[in-house]
Amino acid sequence: MTDEPRTPYLSFFATCAAGTELALKDELRELRFHKVRADRGGVRFEGHLPEGFRACLSSRIAMRILLPVGTFSAPDGEALYDGVRALPWERWLSPRHTLAVSSVTKGSALTHTQFIAQKTKDAIVDRLRDLEGARPDVARHDPDVSVFVHLAKDHASVHLDLAGEPLHRRGWRTDIHEAPLKETLAAAMVRLSGWDRVRPLVDPMCGSGTIAIEADLWARGVAPGLARERFGFERWASHGATERAALEALKERLRAEERSDGPDVLGCDLDRNVVATATANARRAASRARFRTAALRTLDWPTGLVISNPPYGVRIAQGSYFDELAEAAPRLGDSDLALLLESPPPPGLLAAPERLHPLWNGPLECRLACWDAPFQKPRPAAGRGRPPRRSE
Repeated sequence: MTDEPRTPYLSFFATCAAGTELALKDELRELRFHKVRADRGGVRFEGHLPEGFRACLSSRIAMRILLPVGTFSAPDGEALYDGVRALPWERWLSPRHTLAVSSVTKGSALTHTQFIAQKTKDAIVDRLRDLEGARPDVARHDPDVSVFVHLAKDHASVHLDLAGEPLHRRGWRTDIHEAPLKETLAAAMVRLSGWDRVRPLVDPMCGSGTIAIEADLWARGVAPGLARERFGFERWASHGATERAALEALKERLRAEERSDGPDVLGCDLDRNVVATATANARRAASRARFRTAALRTLDWPTGLVISNPPYGVRIAQGSYFDELAEAAPRLGDSDLALLLESPPPPGLLAAPERLHPLWNGPLECRLACWDAPFQKPRPAAGRGRPPRRSE
């Protein structure tokens, strides 16, 4: 008797915000995905299809999980059309499904992304019409199947998007105040800060509560995708009884791994309405993070981590954030500090940060500046301080 051949591993690509690739790589390795390696704009890993499901459910930092379904040379529109049409779209689509196509191109003869998307869509619907006598419709919003084409140096890679809606949309944040921070970026900030998931954590300018909620859920092992109604892959034609059973078993396993206790996580803000929103968000997210109305200058916090996305740039006027931080400093003991900044803090307030992580908050290029116990150190003279160590 011979063993049945094993299904080969699939290759996946987890996309993420610029600057968070190494944080995502560390996360996926910690979650025990296979052959994890960072690349520009995301992280590659391998596994069977349920591993793609698990990435959607478990990753706090990934924006999308892409499954490559074909690669080929595409020096012109005809080659692109032929390459896409040769792929087995009937596995994932039927005339009853809707689809949407997006694309990016770099260093290729085809430079217009709308033309690339249109050619790809034409090839898909023409193949299905020839096979089944009818074609699927295009839905720009909420399609059943999302297709992504990456064209680089006249070489096309065609992917299916397992996530559907971007993964930062956890399903618990409904009321968003000014200058929202994406959940995925907040999760990357907490990981890059070096927080050990044991010591207390406080965000003294919490806004909608995103940093505190993400920190609490990460510390307690709560999978972020469990709050989602559904993912894109659940609407594919190939998602049958076997796949549904595998998904439900995975959800049950992830719920069983959750912990009820965790470190003390607190968010503060001066605006009572903002604190009420953060509290409601935490309740919907099943987070145990606490929120209270308090000024930064009054912050009195046990040894742990102070982490914040203070006001900067075009987002909001900076105001007196650093003045208030200086007032609070004597009460913060040997807490560490992590701030997402567009520009350095005022001279004389803090020593140079030990670590700087370049990150993008939407269109704004920022740095996550991290200090080890800065409130225990003498303040530097204006314009002085050792140069920071940049993240690799």
